[in-house]
Amino acid sequence: MRRRTFMAAGARLALAAAAPAHAGTRRVLHVRPGDSVQAAVDAVTGPGWTIVVHPGTYREVVSVPADKAELTVRGASRDPRAAVIVYDHANGTPKPDGPGTYGTAGSATFTSAAPGLTVRDLTLANDWLRADHPDITGTQAVAAYTYGDRTHFENVRLLAHQDTLFVETAALASFDRQYFRRCYIEGDVDFVFGRATAVFEECHFHTLQRDVDFTPKGMVFAPSTARANPYGILALRSRITSGAEDGAYRLARPWVPSYETTAWPSLVVRNSWIGPGIDPVAPYTNMREAYPWQTMRFREYANCGPGAVISAPENRPQLTAAEAAAHNRRTYLGDWRPYERR
Repeated sequence: MRRRTFMAAGARLALAAAAPAHAGTRRVLHVRPGDSVQAAVDAVTGPGWTIVVHPGTYREVVSVPADKAELTVRGASRDPRAAVIVYDHANGTPKPDGPGTYGTAGSATFTSAAPGLTVRDLTLANDWLRADHPDITGTQAVAAYTYGDRTHFENVRLLAHQDTLFVETAALASFDRQYFRRCYIEGDVDFVFGRATAVFEECHFHTLQRDVDFTPKGMVFAPSTARANPYGILALRSRITSGAEDGAYRLARPWVPSYETTAWPSLVVRNSWIGPGIDPVAPYTNMREAYPWQTMRFREYANCGPGAVISAPENRPQLTAAEAAAHNRRTYLGDWRPYERR
C-alpha cells in the first residue's frame, strides 16, 4: 500500500441488529465509508460489542478506553487491505490545541486500553513520513498502541516506519498478554517494541528500504520486558523479509526506558525463516552502551534462512531443546488461549 493514497472519512454511524448467534446479547455496529470508527467506539455501552468496518479508508485517530472490554473490531471483508484506518501523527508533531508534541504513544493511529480486545481483518497505518517533515526530530510514528490484557490481533496489517507496533502493559507491574496471528507488520526502526508478553505466530515482519547511508538501518524488535516478567516477546513460525539490501538490518536491540531502568528485555525468535535483510554475523545491537544486548534475554531456536546462519556463535545465543520447550504460546499466555478459537 502506497503512502498518501488514503481517502478521508466523515462521521455518520449506522446501527445494526443484535447478532442472532448470541440470542440478542451481542450488539453490532456497522461503519461504512463516510462514517467514523471512533464514533462507533464511543457508542459502545458495555462489554461484548462488535464493530464491523466496511471496505474503505477511514482517516482518523481511534482510541478504545479501558471500559470498552471484550470489544471486537473487524473488517467486513476477510481481506485486511479492504478496510484501512490511517492517520499521520508523529512523536514530534506539535499539538494543535496547546503546547508540546504528541509523543510516541500519543502518535498512534489506533490505541486500546481495553481488556479482551480483538482486532481482525483490518489495516492499521501511520503514514507520517520523515521526508515530508525534515524539521521534526521525534520521528516515531505508531500505527497501533495496545496495553490491555488479552489483546488479540488476527489477520491485521500494521504499517508505519519507526515504532509501528507498541505492545505495552497497563502498568509497570502488570504482565499484560497479547497474541498476534497471521499478521503483517512493516517498518524500519524498532517497529515491534514494548513491555507486554506478546506472542507472534505465523506473522510476517518486513523491513523497509530506508534512505540513509549507515547501517544498521534499523531493527525489527525492541523489547522492554520487566525484570520480574519471565516472558517477553516470542516470534513463532514467522518470517522476516526485507525491502533493503542484504544485511542492512538487525533483528533486535534492547530498550531499557529511562522510567524503568530495571527492565530486562526478553525476546525469543524460534522456528522462523529469517531473510537476508538481517545481518547474520551481528543480528543484535545496543540501544545504549550502558545496557549491552549480551546481558539481555535474547535467544533463538531452530530458525532457518540466510539471515539465520550461525557464523559467529557468540553473537547468536541459542536455546537448547529443553529450554525451547518452555517458550511456546501456552506458557506465555497461560489460561488465556485465543489460538483455540475458530
